[in-house]
Amino acid sequence: MASLGDLERSVMDLLWDSTEPLTANDLRDELAALGTDAKELAVTTVLTVLARLEKKGLVERERSSRPHRYAASSSREDHTVGLLNEALGTAQDREAVLARFIGGISADEAASLRAILDSVKSA
Repeated sequence: MASLGDLERSVMDLLWDSTEPLTANDLRDELAALGTDAKELAVTTVLTVLARLEKKGLVERERSSRPHRYAASSSREDHTVGLLNEALGTAQDREAVLARFIGGISADEAASLRAILDSVKSA
């Protein structure tokens, strides 16, 4: 599972939040509107980031029209689950990692986790 740099994360956040595929120009304009340093970004820089994200399997490109449009290949939640599974997969003691993770969550998150575990048990 690929980790993301700052610009890659910003681009992915926009793609995850979008209801439709976006062009590199759309992304550059939205990054600039967010107040990031994207005002100085060239479209070629955004295209390079998109190419890297596509190579990592995080972005799909629609080639049927010009300019090409880009969309996230999976949800933000699926990406996060992949990162968590990868981190757990490298742990010597998965139970200790899970215990530390659970120890750091809020009471509301713990209640949500209990409800999810209960629904999985009953399924």
